[in-house]
Amino acid sequence: MIVEGTVLRGPEFTPIEGRVVCEGGRIAAVEEATTESDRIVLPAFVNAHTHIGDSIAKEAGRGLTLEELVAPPDGLKHRLLRRADREESVAAMRRTVEFMRSGGDDRVRGLPRGGGAEGVSALHEAASGLGIDALALGRDELAALEAGDGYGASGAADAEFSRERAAAREAGKPFGIHAGENRTDDIEPALDLEPDFLVHMVNAGPDHLDRVEREGIPVVVCPRANLVTGVGLPPIEELADRTRVALGTDNVMLNGPSMFREMEFAAKLTDLSADRVLRMATRAGAELAGLDCGVIEEGREARLLVLDGDSDNLSGVRDPVRATVRRAGVADVVEVIHPSQNS
Repeated sequence: MIVEGTVLRGPEFTPIEGRVVCEGGRIAAVEEATTESDRIVLPAFVNAHTHIGDSIAKEAGRGLTLEELVAPPDGLKHRLLRRADREESVAAMRRTVEFMRSGGDDRVRGLPRGGGAEGVSALHEAASGLGIDALALGRDELAALEAGDGYGASGAADAEFSRERAAAREAGKPFGIHAGENRTDDIEPALDLEPDFLVHMVNAGPDHLDRVEREGIPVVVCPRANLVTGVGLPPIEELADRTRVALGTDNVMLNGPSMFREMEFAAKLTDLSADRVLRMATRAGAELAGLDCGVIEEGREARLLVLDGDSDNLSGVRDPVRATVRRAGVADVVEVIHPSQNS
C-alpha cells in the first residue's frame, strides 16, 4: 500500500511532499517525491481516555453536577446503565466506535459499560471487526483486569486501590487512576500508588506538578469534559512542560468523542504549538499505552490518517499541521489505515 500527499513525517510532524509505503502492517519507507496528491497523511489518533459505556445516554443530565452525573452508585449514568440490557449497550457502543473510526481514531482506550469483566467483554464485542483497536480498562473487580487490557481506577477518594495496583503490575498491564478532577485530596494518594498514568489533574497545585515531573508520571487531559462539568480546566501547558500529556474525550454522554474537537479546543485554550497538541492526540497516547505507532517513520506500525487537503474546509491551507489541529474535522477524513489492511 502506498499513500501519497503531504506527509507529516517523524516526531516533529515535518511536512514533506512524498509517500508512505506500507507493507506487512508496518511502514516500510517514507520517501520525498513529487506527487499530484492534495492529501495530508498523518498518524492515526489514539484517544487516551473515554467512558464509552455512556453511549446509551448522550446529552442526558443537563444542569447536573459532576457528582450527580457520574458518582457511583446512584449518579445518573449508573442508574441508566443499570436499566439498559447488554444488547442495547453493545449496540450503542458500536455506533460510537464507528463514529470514532470515521473521525481518525485507530486506537481507543475506554472504560466500558459497568466497568467489570462483563463490561470489558461488551466493549470488545462492540469494536469487533471495525478496524479499530479498543483497549478496555476494567474496574470494580479484579476479574475485569484479567479480562481487559488494564485497570482504570475511579479515584483514590472512592476506595483503596493497592490490591488492584499490585495485580496490574503482576499482570504487566497498565494501571491508571482519576485524580484532581474536582478536588485535591485524592491527588497524593493516587500518586502514592505509582500509577502508569493519571487522568484529569484539573486541580493540581505546584507541589503536585513537581511530583508528577519528578516521578515521570504521564497525564491524560480531557478539557472539554472538564468545562462541561464545571470543575475547571486542567493546567495543560504546565503539565506539558513537565511530563508526557495525552488527550482523551472522556464521557460520551457529555461530548462527542472527536479528537479533532479536542485538539482544536486544547490548541485555542492554550499557547501550545500545533505540533505539541498533535503529539498529544497521537504519539503521546500511543506511548502511554505502550504502542509502536503515533509517528510516521520507517519500522513503525502502519496506522495512518489521510485527510482531503482539497476539501472545502482545507483548500488553501498554508500550514498543514496547524490546519489539522485547529481546522480539520470528520468530514475531511478520506481514510483511516489499519495494519490489517496492509499485512
